[in-house]
Amino acid sequence: MTAKLDYRWHLRELMAARGMFSTTDLRPLLAERGVDLSPSQTYRLVVEKPERLSMKTLMAVLDILGCRMDELIEPVRAASHGRRTASDAAPVPGGEGPESGVGAFRPKRARIVPGPQ
Repeated sequence: MTAKLDYRWHLRELMAARGMFSTTDLRPLLAERGVDLSPSQTYRLVVEKPERLSMKTLMAVLDILGCRMDELIEPVRAASHGRRTASDAAPVPGGEGPESGVGAFRPKRARIVPGPQ
């Protein structure tokens, strides 16, 4: 029996590491490279794991982020569909773990100080 494969999509983490915290940051950069995606398509590309992706879009993302394909797409063994235990539970949104968003790559909160009167 062959192993079932899956993948992890690291676009959001790679964008955060480069200071891009909004999906709207990516859209004009894609357009510069001839990839015209709607705002909702760009959002889904960033926050969801794509099932289909054109080579042109993939190459544009790699160029924008200055990364290699193995940094963006990590092959992993597919989760088995056997019985789940408490330790197999999905991570809590906002919790710790590899699937919990952008991790340490959060923008710093702005402080507004009153100016001279």
